Amino acid sequence: MSLGGGHSTEGSNAGGIFVQFNQDCTSLVAGSSSGYHLFALTPDDGVEEIYASRSGLDTCFVDRLFSSSLVAVVTVSAPRKLIVCHYKKGTEICNYSYSNTILAVKLNRSRLIVCLEESLHIHNIRDMKILHTIRDTPPNPRGLCALSPCVERCLVAYPGSSAVGEVQIFDAVHLNAKCVIGAHDSPLAALAWSMCGKRLATASERGTVIRVFAVPERTRLYEFRRGVKRCVSIACLAFSACGAYLAATSNTETVHVFRLREGAPPPPAEDAAAPPDGWMDWLSQAVSRGVTYLPPQFTDVLTQGRAFAAARLPRPARHAVAAVTSSARALRLVVATADGDVYVFGLDAAEGGECPLLRTHRLLERSPSVTEESERALELGSALAGSPPRGSFDLRDHKHFPPMRAPATQASAPAGDVPPSTGDN
Repeated sequence: MSLGGGHSTEGSNAGGIFVQFNQDCTSLVAGSSSGYHLFALTPDDGVEEIYASRSGLDTCFVDRLFSSSLVAVVTVSAPRKLIVCHYKKGTEICNYSYSNTILAVKLNRSRLIVCLEESLHIHNIRDMKILHTIRDTPPNPRGLCALSPCVERCLVAYPGSSAVGEVQIFDAVHLNAKCVIGAHDSPLAALAWSMCGKRLATASERGTVIRVFAVPERTRLYEFRRGVKRCVSIACLAFSACGAYLAATSNTETVHVFRLREGAPPPPAEDAAAPPDGWMDWLSQAVSRGVTYLPPQFTDVLTQGRAFAAARLPRPARHAVAAVTSSARALRLVVATADGDVYVFGLDAAEGGECPLLRTHRLLERSPSVTEESERALELGSALAGSPPRGSFDLRDHKHFPPMRAPATQASAPAGDVPPSTGDN
């Protein structure tokens, strides 16, 4: 979920702000041209600012350790320098400089991970000493990596290849490689751990299929198809705290929520003699029985799950992060965008379906230049949506260039008269 000023990183969003939820999705951090800001998600679906640094430094990365006072910051003016702060005291605890640009920073209660393009640095969160450096990793210009929030299963996931969707799992406590998961045929675009550290969600650059694996068993537990009409760029994957839901944002206006039923008891055995309730049930049972006789590519498509629920943003966002939270015993889908907007949607745990928009919040006011740029992009996209296909045009073709109306002086001419030629021979 990294983005920031001028960086070619995962979810890069030049001209916007950096937004990210903390590890348990109870607060939201934002980095802007004036510094960094911390916001709390309130039980009444509100967003309350609890701190603003006002440092005047353009902040491209910021991460908060759960609900503590520890904050890690990277600025545009010093992209190779990590600053660790105690925001309540307004003091700098320490800072570290690296050999290359910092592309991502991840925290849990045991470790702090700094991701560079071809290396990962593992710090001890208690004294910030570097414990280990993973060198010569495959080129990772997006800074794609994920750190499990769980201390007991303190695992780091990062791309094991720049050509295919291979995931390398590293134990950040015992400092050794755990396993490699062949997740996708194309390069990775997003990674996310469940809160328990036992599930890893992955998406590739194609953006059509999202998979969930058990770690370290490497077993594929779930496979979801986001869509088949077009390939998109997945910006964020996020598990709910209970592990039963997985949200996915992309470069479109639609946010998908998949239901995992993690920890649910297995469904009861079906009575073979009982007839199906309807033709859809019959079709589902027929596919389940015959799926082993089909080629693998057809089997994968038929067995892939679909989104349990979906939310539509009022307008497309250049980058968005999501969180599935619980408020007053009701589920909420919270989406924050790099434009500074936060949308709170209702999520029906029983029926799913379309998520209604409940509240909208503004984190930070956009500068006029950013607002104008965003509006121009939307207007241009709308204008091009109905444009004819590109190619050569025949100026004599009335479908492309219909004849002009007769001048006003000829408006009263008899119906049989023909306007003079305009020179078309």
